[in-house]
Amino acid sequence: MSMSNEQKNYLRKIKKNKLLIIGVQFILVLFFLLVWQICSDKKIINPFIFSSPKRIIETTISLYQSYDLVAHILTTLYETVLAFGLGIGLGFVIAILLYEFKVLAKIVDPFLTMLNSLPKVALGPIIIIWAGANMRAIIVMALLINLIISIITIYNGFLNTDAYKIKLLQSFGASKLQILTQLVIPASYSTIISSLKINISMSLIGVIMGEFLVSKKGIGYLIIYGTQVFNLHIVMSGIVILILISFVLYQLIDKLEKKLLKEK
Repeated sequence: MSMSNEQKNYLRKIKKNKLLIIGVQFILVLFFLLVWQICSDKKIINPFIFSSPKRIIETTISLYQSYDLVAHILTTLYETVLAFGLGIGLGFVIAILLYEFKVLAKIVDPFLTMLNSLPKVALGPIIIIWAGANMRAIIVMALLINLIISIITIYNGFLNTDAYKIKLLQSFGASKLQILTQLVIPASYSTIISSLKINISMSLIGVIMGEFLVSKKGIGYLIIYGTQVFNLHIVMSGIVILILISFVLYQLIDKLEKKLLKEK
């Protein structure tokens, strides 16, 4: 079926708005980088402390040639994806248990709140003793950061399910499993996907914090190494790489969201 002129104009308008937004974003980033470079060249800011886009690019190339940068990036990505998968999987299962067993939810609610507010980095030394000075400690650190948030977000999504629809299904004799799978989970679809976006960011934060404490490879290790040798260009390069990794991971989740919501 062919589209009307109104539909074509509407789609064309949406496309123009998207291009406008992307164009403005690109210009803002370019302007920021240009001002940063000029301020560094003119010594308006200390180039040793704040580096510059040009030095960051040069340092990144040097890291690629001398420090096996790809291996460090892949290590951080692997740890992040692993922590992300474990956090979402465990968070989803625990949220279901809390939703189905209200007494259990009331019992653990204050503990979840306390754990969520606890600075996880303070547990770093204990985690290293328990898990060892290896990748397990990094994954545990990331889980401590992303798991509680996943549980709370998904569980609250379940609680916001329309009570009248639940009663309607109950009046038709639907079981708890049927209500959960046919109503509660589908109704929380957007919340669960939003939890993915939060979880991927929290996972990356947790991994970097873990790499700060115990790691011989990864972007977090490079940043710590840069501070130890007082080479802030390495530190800034690591931060820029983390920003790019975070952006790519977020875009992947965003595309997954659009695809799933389209299929819904």
